[in-house]
Amino acid sequence: MGEFVRVERDEAIATIRLDRPPMNALNAQVQDEIAAAAAEVDADPAVRAVVLYGGEKVFAAGADIKEMAEATFAQVAVDSRRLQAAFTVVARIGKPVVAAVTGYALGGGLELALCADFRVAGEGARVGQPEILLGIIPGAGGTQRLPRLIGPARAKDIVFTGRFVGAAEALGIGLVDKVVPDAEVYRAAHDLAAQFAGGPAVALRAAKQAIDAGLEADLDTGLEIERLNFAALFATEDQRAGMRSFIENGPGKAIFAGR
Repeated sequence: MGEFVRVERDEAIATIRLDRPPMNALNAQVQDEIAAAAAEVDADPAVRAVVLYGGEKVFAAGADIKEMAEATFAQVAVDSRRLQAAFTVVARIGKPVVAAVTGYALGGGLELALCADFRVAGEGARVGQPEILLGIIPGAGGTQRLPRLIGPARAKDIVFTGRFVGAAEALGIGLVDKVVPDAEVYRAAHDLAAQFAGGPAVALRAAKQAIDAGLEADLDTGLEIERLNFAALFATEDQRAGMRSFIENGPGKAIFAGR
């Protein structure tokens, strides 16, 4: 357990909880602790789904500007590699991941939320990539994950202007997947994660890998990734249990062991 990031467990659901008041600024220590927490939940077979959460008031308001203000090119060349690597560990968690977004998710905060599979936002949430207002650009995936999610034109609007996007607009453009009252954000994200916690863990990991890897490849390569993952699942207990249950009891009643 880190000083600013901890893993909280509720049966098969783990929450990666950011806790660096007042704004969960993502300094180097927080980045390292996020990566360690993500690696921990990914490796734990008892964890079947994950929630990313910054608390009731704020998700994360981006990088620690005071830490960055006097940085040199040589420093940033190294630090940005560490930052991207930390977020990549989150993006590659082989389980369903839901970001619970309250308050602000700006700059690196939004980039962290983009590493999740789904985003649940409070009605008062505001997200954005305001780096351009500092004379820089997003450096933790904002120019790459954001356009892949909402399309290049909408991503350019958000990145070029640095404007804040409200929850309703974010829902309308597909930047978040659900908007709920602010007080209900964590529960809604937890409930969404719970839908997957009893699912076939190996198949869910394969589905996530096939979709994410396929998006980076041409169609033929993506289809081959899908085919190999599909065939491999016929070596799992869950495939046998799922098909046996379907034959005997109909769809949607299988109990999966996650193996």
